[in-house]
Amino acid sequence: MTLQSELNCQTCGACCSYSSDWPRFSTELEADLDLIPPQFVAEDQSGMRCEGNRCTALKGTIGKEASCSIYGLRPDVCRACMPGDAECLTARASFGME
Repeated sequence: MTLQSELNCQTCGACCSYSSDWPRFSTELEADLDLIPPQFVAEDQSGMRCEGNRCTALKGTIGKEASCSIYGLRPDVCRACMPGDAECLTARASFGME
């Protein structure tokens, strides 16, 4: 079994609440960004809206049960984060998760 298969994003959510600087838009098409509900987009349109470090689209409790309320519409930066990659492990470590 690999580390990626052992990590369950739906019991984590750390990557979505690690840094308000992380969920920045960079490679998305304008048409794709237009599909994201405006209440989840930062006022300056640079990325996802955060409250503190937590993305406002994240629902649930970090480390217990978490999910993205716009999963099918999430931006490329969110799609690129993979269970067990460097960003994932850094975010998990910040919450004391191994």
